[in-house]
Amino acid sequence: MITVPWNRKQWGTDILNLVARIHECKGRQDLFVRQKPVELERLVKIAKIQSTEASNRIEGIVTTGTRIKQLFEEKTTPRNRDEDEIMGYRDVLNTIHESHDYIPIRPSYVLQLHKDLLAKSGLSYGGHFKNVQNYISETRADGTVFTRFTPVEPFCTPDAVENLCNAYEQAISGERINALILIPSFIIDFLCIHPFNDGNGRMSRLLTLLLIYKSGYEVGKYISIERQIELTKDRYYETLELSDADWHEGKNDPTPFIRYMLQVILACYTEFEKRVGIMDDSGSRSHAYDIVKNYVSSKIGKITAVDVVANCPKLAKSSVLREIKRLTEEGVLIKLGGGRSTYYIRSDSK
Repeated sequence: MITVPWNRKQWGTDILNLVARIHECKGRQDLFVRQKPVELERLVKIAKIQSTEASNRIEGIVTTGTRIKQLFEEKTTPRNRDEDEIMGYRDVLNTIHESHDYIPIRPSYVLQLHKDLLAKSGLSYGGHFKNVQNYISETRADGTVFTRFTPVEPFCTPDAVENLCNAYEQAISGERINALILIPSFIIDFLCIHPFNDGNGRMSRLLTLLLIYKSGYEVGKYISIERQIELTKDRYYETLELSDADWHEGKNDPTPFIRYMLQVILACYTEFEKRVGIMDDSGSRSHAYDIVKNYVSSKIGKITAVDVVANCPKLAKSSVLREIKRLTEEGVLIKLGGGRSTYYIRSDSK
């Protein structure tokens, strides 16, 4: 049963506080974007790669970091189905980044995005609702598999998606409920319908981006929301399970997943402001050495050159490598490993 909660007027203080904090972050983000559009472009490129890699990896679709970078830079072509599907995700992600204002929440557009997602893999069911019953299964510790949730039946799926899209559009246009609460509720219903033979998880994350972008929360362009979900994957699945219980009876409570997604979005805004802070050149302009040193001094555990380059977007790769070498020579960092396995730790951690 569709559970978009437009009739619910009471939400916990923690939910409302998360919404308020995200709204404040959005205001600061808008200012940063106006002030530093050129510098932030590098964050966009990094986030696209991380989003594509993380969302597919959640589903067991993988390739190497080197390959995905080459694929994004169009220096090579996909060589297996996993890479075909990774590139399909990239294409839909680009569409959403560039044209979200012109993608209405209608079944025909959801189908088109799904078709584009699977286009490069050559699968015949891309862009079509499921024609066989699917199940959400879970593997126990002893290796046995059991069905945790049975989604909507195939013959009911088109109407279910139509009703979901209509309910969402009515709620969002009527401003009956805050978009940040409404969007995770939409995603819960979408996943309970599970409208496709394949690609439901990836589509749910792409639709999450689309919906939050359309509501003006564009942090996912600069910091990968999918990567944050992957980093907290156990909680992601746990809150989904809590929120879809008794869904068919219309008695489920989407609050756990709403809370989780708000925390994910807020974590991305926090990371965004941290990276913008590293880029900040107000007052006396920060030198490359200071920027790199400030970043590594804030990190615990292993530090790789790739991490530093990604988190110091204002600096060229050559500048980052030069300053890492300097910090190592000064004893601020300790170099360990070798070749592609090289990493660093802070000297004060020994």
